[in-house]
Amino acid sequence: MADSAFFCTLSHEGVLAVRGVDAGKFLQGQLTCNLNYLSDSQASLGARCTQKGRMQSSFRIVLEGDGVLMAMATELLEPQLADLKKYAVFSKSKLTDESPAWVRFGLENADTVLSGLGLDLPAETDSVVRQPSLIAIRVSPGRAELWVRAEQADSLLTQLREQLPEGDLNRWLLGQVRAGIGQVMAATRELFIPQMLNLQAVGGVSFKKGCYTGQEIVARMQYLGKLKRRLYRLELDAAELPEPGTPLFSPTHGSSIGEVVIAARAERNIELLAVLQAEAAEDGNLHLGALEGPALQLLDLPYELDRDREIQR
Repeated sequence: MADSAFFCTLSHEGVLAVRGVDAGKFLQGQLTCNLNYLSDSQASLGARCTQKGRMQSSFRIVLEGDGVLMAMATELLEPQLADLKKYAVFSKSKLTDESPAWVRFGLENADTVLSGLGLDLPAETDSVVRQPSLIAIRVSPGRAELWVRAEQADSLLTQLREQLPEGDLNRWLLGQVRAGIGQVMAATRELFIPQMLNLQAVGGVSFKKGCYTGQEIVARMQYLGKLKRRLYRLELDAAELPEPGTPLFSPTHGSSIGEVVIAARAERNIELLAVLQAEAAEDGNLHLGALEGPALQLLDLPYELDRDREIQR
């Protein structure tokens, strides 16, 4: 399912814009990612944390015009905007919801279509190429986001439909699950620190950038702590798709040992990402929703956790 070419509209996310001469400086002290690494050809994942290191939001961030755009779960945009505005009072930056100004598409195995639009997107994750009113971002191998100004969206949609089958959002989320990219949703807001979502393994945390909100907790966990909970990929034979935040249980431990992050239907079952206690994951006796709930099986992630490599970012 997820290996065939298709496109879909990324209707589940909105776009938060931070613009102005101080936009980069302001956000550098607020976000886990390093704004200095962004360029016209480079995007990033990132997160905004509380003082205690808990993630209020996670997002994909890209330079645009006189600032940046951050794509995040729609339901998180308003509370995240309100929180950031409290800290931007003395900064020459303007924070707005630019969701109406942009339409975003997910494209899978469709690089020839991008090339036809004049967007020769490199294979490296987080690469960016641009045309007037268009931004293409490589989000994982074979997968790309295509951002277009709203006034050009109908024309682009027509072109995409002429060349690609249109899929549903579930197919795109299945690719995200298989890429091992977790995401904060409303139900999991302020539940995880970045390392619990393996955000440091996919380039969303910089340990060289200096201070930002929650940095002390995040850095301490990386350098001194032993992370007891992290992101795993699993499969589930069930009819109903589990919602983010659904608890996972281990009869061995006799209690809840984690939460669902995102889930999607696959060819014959459900695949999902979940934050689990490492001991419970190693034991393998995992169930959804209750001690007697449907059993889950561990699957591989496409990357390795490597602390020494991660702290070099």
